[in-house]
Amino acid sequence: MGDIKSAREIAMEKIAGLGEPTEEELLQWKYAPEGEKLAARYLKDGFDLATELNKFDKAAAKLVARSASSILIKNINIPKNDIDKKHNKLAMDGVKILKTDKPKVEAALNQIRHIFNHYNEQGEQQRKQAYAALKADFQAKLEQALRQQMGGNISGVRIDVEKQPQFQEEWRKLKTQLESQYFKLLDEYKQELDLIN
Repeated sequence: MGDIKSAREIAMEKIAGLGEPTEEELLQWKYAPEGEKLAARYLKDGFDLATELNKFDKAAAKLVARSASSILIKNINIPKNDIDKKHNKLAMDGVKILKTDKPKVEAALNQIRHIFNHYNEQGEQQRKQAYAALKADFQAKLEQALRQQMGGNISGVRIDVEKQPQFQEEWRKLKTQLESQYFKLLDEYKQELDLIN
């Protein structure tokens, strides 16, 4: 029977097998957190991103920009209110500053803007129609159930369908289903944007 190794011994063997990190890996480990901090400060304060980036040497600036742009891209979300719209604009403006392939970046951002416009225009209309249809269907089912319980006479009985927990739950499910197409498409465009230099 062989010796049983401790978890520490196993971990040390794995670390030894990894080898020494490359110069680029060391720089990445050093400057990726700087990019993350820069993106967070930019989203909070909205300062001149290009000026801050110029404080780094060329090699470091590239790594900081890559890390910062990834964070900014993650912060682009479906705009549900004016605060979200301002936040998205700031993040998208930052990405345009940090990425070097401006035409590809602008094309990807235009696709994202198109999703946002569709969500706010046609998507809003779809949600309103779906809500009205669900409410009417739920109302009819509720009235049918009441007729069966009360022997057919439900005159004078008023029930606010929208306040029913079952209705609210069904609406949440339906709304999530309607919005999932937007989130899926946005995620695809964000991944595409993240791969652009």
